[in-house]
Amino acid sequence: MSNPVLVEVTRGAVVESRHRGAVSVFDADGKPVWEIGDTDRPVFPRSAVKAIQALPLVESGAADAYGFGNRELALACASHSGEPAHVELAQAMLAKAGLDKTALECGAHWPNHEATIALARAGDLPSALHNNCSGKHAGFLCTCVHSGIAHQGYVKEGHAQQEMVRDAMQSVTGAVHNAENSAIDGCSIPTYAVPLKNFAQGFARMATGRGFSPERAKAAKRLLSACMAEPFLVAGTGKADVALMQAAPGRIFVKTGAEGVYCAALPELGLGIALKCDDGAGRGAEVMIAAVLAKLLRADEAVAARLTELSHP
Repeated sequence: MSNPVLVEVTRGAVVESRHRGAVSVFDADGKPVWEIGDTDRPVFPRSAVKAIQALPLVESGAADAYGFGNRELALACASHSGEPAHVELAQAMLAKAGLDKTALECGAHWPNHEATIALARAGDLPSALHNNCSGKHAGFLCTCVHSGIAHQGYVKEGHAQQEMVRDAMQSVTGAVHNAENSAIDGCSIPTYAVPLKNFAQGFARMATGRGFSPERAKAAKRLLSACMAEPFLVAGTGKADVALMQAAPGRIFVKTGAEGVYCAALPELGLGIALKCDDGAGRGAEVMIAAVLAKLLRADEAVAARLTELSHP
């Protein structure tokens, strides 16, 4: 089954490029609200599910033990641009657990364009703190230290930290995560391909707490609320995630993932959203998620107008 064309790129009156994709929207009762394309096809969610992966940080008590508020929790869910505020906060999170950047196993890479220029001008090289996943990894390490788990090798399949993450992913999405559908993500941790619709179902649960224990419902709400309160820390300057969440502050949670994936939640409507741009193009996925959100929030004309504008770059 070929997914339909969801985005067209035009030059004048001519369609220059097309992006196919699939969209899944579910409510917290597990009922499909809106589906386009093949939502049963397994996809790797990449970084779009970091809020689920951060549940053990809160549920273990580590977040409270280290005094983490919205800023730290948002960074734990982030794919950040490596700007100074991101790097400094990741470093501070590690320091709370008595660690430094040498404990990170996510690898180093250059930050976004502006931050790269500033780093190069200063004659510095990037460290693992500049990795866009350093906040997530800082959260993993804090969870390990607080829980009395040896943190060396925390990125490896079978390590207690990754088992906590896998258990959270399975429980929230309702899909089996095992060796048969696993691979290694860009930041070195295991990732699992499951049907797109399961991520939509999972984020509907994250948005409402439906089917969760009281402790997990509280943790999920805390993480999504932190991201909505601190969108810059979730992404960075000029990023689509920031613009989308700022279109309706406190009402929209969105998180991008590599290869054209987006997950989102609308707590007031009790909806979870997941989409995949087939060719992996971020530009296509950004238009898709903006258009989907505009449709779902069409009752608020001002918000829908802002989102519609973002869907026509």
